[in-house]
Amino acid sequence: MKVLPVRRDVKINLNEARVNNWHEAGPHVTHFFNALSVLFPAGERLFMDSVRAYKDQVKDPELKKAITAFIGQEAYHSREHEEYNEMMARNGMPALKLDKQLWKLLAGLQAVLGKKMALAGTIALEHYTAIMANAVLTDPQVTGEHSDESFRQAWQWHAYEETEHKAVAYDVWNETVGDNVYNRFIRRFGMVLATVIFWPVMFYFHTRLVLADPNTRGKHLQGYKAIARLLVGEVGIFRKAAGEFTDYFRKSFHPWDHDNSTLLTQIDDFVAQVNQAMRNPNDEVKKAVRERLARKMAGKAAATA
Repeated sequence: MKVLPVRRDVKINLNEARVNNWHEAGPHVTHFFNALSVLFPAGERLFMDSVRAYKDQVKDPELKKAITAFIGQEAYHSREHEEYNEMMARNGMPALKLDKQLWKLLAGLQAVLGKKMALAGTIALEHYTAIMANAVLTDPQVTGEHSDESFRQAWQWHAYEETEHKAVAYDVWNETVGDNVYNRFIRRFGMVLATVIFWPVMFYFHTRLVLADPNTRGKHLQGYKAIARLLVGEVGIFRKAAGEFTDYFRKSFHPWDHDNSTLLTQIDDFVAQVNQAMRNPNDEVKKAVRERLARKMAGKAAATA
C-alpha cells in the first residue's frame, strides 16, 4: 500500500454557460473531456461494484480502509459528473441518452463476464485513468491554462484522487485473486478487452457530442487536429505514456511502479483553491439530477418487484 486514499467532499460548482466550449483548444477538445464525463457515472459504478464484490475476502486492514475510501471517492466523482452531464443535456447535448446506453452495455457485460473479469476490467481501466490523471497533473496544456477555471479544476480534482487510489483495485486483485499464470492471462486479457471496448465507445460518444453542437460546424478539420495534438501530437497524452501502458503486461507490474505520489502533496492546497473560488451551486441542476436518479431507482424497484 503506497498511499491510503482519503474521501473529500469537494464541490466544484461548474460554470454551466461554458459546458460546450470550456477548453481553450476549442469545442472538439472540450467534447473529448465531455465524452469522458459521460462515461464516468456508469463506469465508476462498475469500479465500485467490482471492488465491493471482493471486499469480504480482503484480510489486510489497511486495504480494507483503502477500499472504503476508494468507493467513497468514486461516489463523489459520480455525483459531480452527474451534474456535469445534466448541464450538457440542458445545453442540447445527448449526454443523458449516451449515459443510458452505457449503463445497459456495462450491465450486460457484467452479467456475461462475471465478477472476476469485471475486476480485471476495472484494474485495466484504472490504469487508463491513472495515465490520463498523471498527464492532467503534470502538463498544464492538457486541461489548458486559459480554460474555464471550474472545468479545469473539476478534472484536476478527479486526477488527484484517481492518482491517490490508482492501486486499490489492483491490490484487491492481488490479495483475493492471486498471482499465477492463468490469472496473469486474465489480467492482461482484461486490458485488451477494456481497450477494445473503451476506444470505440469513446469515439462514438465524442462524435455524437461534436455533431450535436452547432458551434463545431465548419471547424472539424481544425478540431480533430487539436484532438490529435492532445492525444498523440505535441501534448501527446498517450504517445508519452506508451511505455507506462505496455508495462501493464509485465509479470511483476504494479501501478506504483510509476511513482508519482509526490503530486499528492499538492492536494490540500488545491482543495483550498477550489473552496476559495466560492462559486455558487447550480440548484436547478442539482434538483434535476436528484429527480432523475430517484426516477431511475423507482424504475429499478418496480422492475424487481
